[in-house]
Amino acid sequence: MNAFKSNIYKYLGGTCQYLIPLYQRTYSWGQEQCVRLWSDIVNLHNTRREGHFVGSIVRIDEDSAAGSTLAMIIDGQQRLTTLTLLLIALRDYARTNPDCGVNPNKITDTLLLNQYEAGNAKYKLLLTQSDRDALIKKIEGTPVPDALKSRVLDNYEFFAGQITRLEISPSNLYDAIGKLQIVDIVLDRQYDDPQAIFESLNSTGMNLKDSDLIRNHLLMGLDSVTQADVYNNIWRPTELLFDYEHQSEVLDSFFRDYLTMKLGRIPRKNEIYKEFRAYHNGSGLTIRDLCQDIYAFARYYSDMYFVRSDDEILKSLYGDMRAIRMEVAYPFLLKVHEDCKKGLLTASELREIVQLCVSYVLRRAVCNIPTNSLNKTFATMKNDIRTDDYLNSVKAFFVLLDSYKEFPTDKQFLSEFLSRDIYNMNRCRYILSRLENWDNKSVVSLENLTIEHIIPQNPHLSAEWIAALGSDWSEIQKKYLHTIGNLTLTAYNSEMSDSSFSEKLDMAGGFKESALRLNKYVVMQSTWGEQQVTERADKLGELALKVWPFPTLTETELSTYRKQNEAPQQYTLDSYDQINAYNRMLFEKLNTRIFNLGTFVKREFKKLYVAYKADTNFVDIVIQKSRLRLSLNMKFSEVIDPKGLCKDITELGRWGNGDVEVGMDSLDQLDDIMALIEQAFQKQEMD
Repeated sequence: MNAFKSNIYKYLGGTCQYLIPLYQRTYSWGQEQCVRLWSDIVNLHNTRREGHFVGSIVRIDEDSAAGSTLAMIIDGQQRLTTLTLLLIALRDYARTNPDCGVNPNKITDTLLLNQYEAGNAKYKLLLTQSDRDALIKKIEGTPVPDALKSRVLDNYEFFAGQITRLEISPSNLYDAIGKLQIVDIVLDRQYDDPQAIFESLNSTGMNLKDSDLIRNHLLMGLDSVTQADVYNNIWRPTELLFDYEHQSEVLDSFFRDYLTMKLGRIPRKNEIYKEFRAYHNGSGLTIRDLCQDIYAFARYYSDMYFVRSDDEILKSLYGDMRAIRMEVAYPFLLKVHEDCKKGLLTASELREIVQLCVSYVLRRAVCNIPTNSLNKTFATMKNDIRTDDYLNSVKAFFVLLDSYKEFPTDKQFLSEFLSRDIYNMNRCRYILSRLENWDNKSVVSLENLTIEHIIPQNPHLSAEWIAALGSDWSEIQKKYLHTIGNLTLTAYNSEMSDSSFSEKLDMAGGFKESALRLNKYVVMQSTWGEQQVTERADKLGELALKVWPFPTLTETELSTYRKQNEAPQQYTLDSYDQINAYNRMLFEKLNTRIFNLGTFVKREFKKLYVAYKADTNFVDIVIQKSRLRLSLNMKFSEVIDPKGLCKDITELGRWGNGDVEVGMDSLDQLDDIMALIEQAFQKQEMD
């Protein structure tokens, strides 16, 4: 490895061509970084400093040909591309303002092009894919198609706009750019490992995404011909499935869900790349086959995420998933889509399974059941699928869920649906729109509609409303105001405002002119009070049971699965041989404190220990003669233990889960031990 001090004019002024390898991410700097660079340059000029360091550029030089050198950029493409865009914008300004003191031909001939080369070889900097086309068009000054999207174009426009403001004169800008200093790092192929260096850059604040590291891992080791083939025909089409603006973020989420689906557990967010490498190494797949597999699942994922499908019913369900933020189900549904493609279930069964997943998430939200367990429920759900009875096994899984994982029954769901505050749920508009468009062949566009309270929200109701609601009008308003029976949709919310019910019926655009099915019951009423709200709620509740159905299985169909899920032998605190008055007292005090961590904390008496879990165990307690022995489900290196109470049991066999052990033999330790338990609890919440 050799390092040289340089500046941008010296760096671009030779005969070298800088090529961004296929495994590198596309150009990703946004306006924030461009603003910072511009400010640095203006400040450099204003303070009359002799130089400003902008970072390093790491490259590997290929064999020279015809007197020129090809350099593969390992790191630094973002700043190199951004500086090139600034130079193009300055050149273009100088072309239209010849008296500005900058020679546009000099910029083109010495910093943008290698004059004596032909084709792509003549460009000093050659990017990848759409970025390449965009940069070449800006260098050549040729028209850019409207369909071409690239941050290259966005950032060029930013710099062009800044230059025309003349905050700094063009000639001074040219001089200041020349003072920007870089470190030119050239790797030696014989001694330096480009992949190791690329990966290490992510740990030094370079902010490479997991998808960047995964792409590098898969493509860097291939020979150039295979690399180009895999990239152009598999990897690039995978990237194009995702939205241009948020491609990296959504790709990173995809890879976490892809691994969750493959592994049957959820990788930690900061270990996605590490987990992917381990999965790849153990999969036995060639890089080409693995990329093909990734592409197949990325199609399912992007279809769900961006609501795309030729199947209109499935597309509508994807819209439901997006509306209720149902990303937690993606790992499971990725497998279901792939199994459908393999012929293990029909398209109709696929639609029904997606519908059940939507119902499960929505019903739990209406019943206000904590969502912390959902991701792990869906992550492990594939383990309960029977391919010979696919749909029924999924239904049985849902029906047999209990405790904090339960699928609310019709009775539970209906009770909450009719009485709870639907208006202040973030899914309120979705709920109303689905009720309106359920089984409607002519789907109503609700884009311009807003939520309307039939009984107004104003606590100072008019005399007409007080008369309609009766002597208990204030209590009735408070009880029913935000419930489903009093909510509808309208394009005339501001006009209706606090109007009386009869005015809301008859005004222009009022309920009588509404074609919405949500208002079908409303327009048949002559007054509006408690009776009408509850009657309408009952009707909407009946409809809600159809829109978000509970899984239906006969007892015969369910019995097979019920036997598989029969409860194990039941244990109690008295089942443990070592229990006595003293350790019982310690246990009961600690037990109360643990339950106070959250309403969704569950306790299970195992044969050898007591387990506490939110979804998986976070602390296990073994009853010993004179103390309690606790196992915390976290790594010993992660625990904060200022009093040194914990013991590392990573390599030791113990009942319970986790690598951290702590003993409790006195109530004086209760607060300190709870501080340790809370760490394990919070660790599970974050994971």
